[in-house]
Amino acid sequence: MRYKGLRIGFGITGSFCTLEAVFKQIEGLLAQGAEIIPIVTQEVAAIDTRYGTAASWLSRLEKLTGHTVLKDIVGVEPLGPNKLVDVVVIAPCTGNTLAKLANGITDNPVLMAAKAHLRNGGPVVIAVSTNDGLGLNARNLGTLLNTKNVYFVPFGQDNPAGKPNSLVAKMDMVGPTVTEALKGRQLQPVLVTYN
Repeated sequence: MRYKGLRIGFGITGSFCTLEAVFKQIEGLLAQGAEIIPIVTQEVAAIDTRYGTAASWLSRLEKLTGHTVLKDIVGVEPLGPNKLVDVVVIAPCTGNTLAKLANGITDNPVLMAAKAHLRNGGPVVIAVSTNDGLGLNARNLGTLLNTKNVYFVPFGQDNPAGKPNSLVAKMDMVGPTVTEALKGRQLQPVLVTYN
């Protein structure tokens, strides 16, 4: 089992259209022996969308992982001081989360987990999903691409003609990115054709 003994703090933010693809990756990591501590933003914990209700996402996460979903800063805070995870994954990572992380803003549980893990010198893996990755968020993307211990799941333009600024990670590459991040390496290539 590739990830046996690995503890992953798995942060989920509000790119609701990609949650199903992210859940498939969670299932795959669990099947390979990983332990996943689920962490969600306040939006994921509270907003019902056409993609599903907040309650259904939280219930599914708890059933899959066997852990209570961490959905407030107080619940997440012990992860850092107690070094409870080996890696933090943010998937999907919205443009809002990307911008806040790049600018040191810690106002939700996912950001708190990432900040605490970076403070400990641990790897943070980002699977971007934003409509403005090549727009206003391009500078934040550039900042994080050059930040120590931050690694990106390879990403590309998901709809260059219809949404030229939109970027989405290849969610099926979360596992390989985690593997490389744990070795202190960025999975290459970072920029991929998105199909």
